[in-house]
Amino acid sequence: MTPKNTEHFDPQPGDFDAELEAVSPGDVHVVEASPERQVSVQVVLSGTEALSLERIAKARGQEPAEVVAELVREAAH
Repeated sequence: MTPKNTEHFDPQPGDFDAELEAVSPGDVHVVEASPERQVSVQVVLSGTEALSLERIAKARGQEPAEVVAELVREAAH
């Protein structure tokens, strides 16, 4: 999916239909909503992207997971 305006993208119904159709039912785990639950995000990188992430982490003196967590936090603001 390619959003029209990536700077202020506001997902609309149907925007992710193609991606959802491509998801294998075996990869979906449905749980009841609960304020005590945590959200897990899995990031999958290609070889080149993974090497770039490792270089960035090393330059910052961090682990790759710390860099990803920081990027996720920054994206929320």
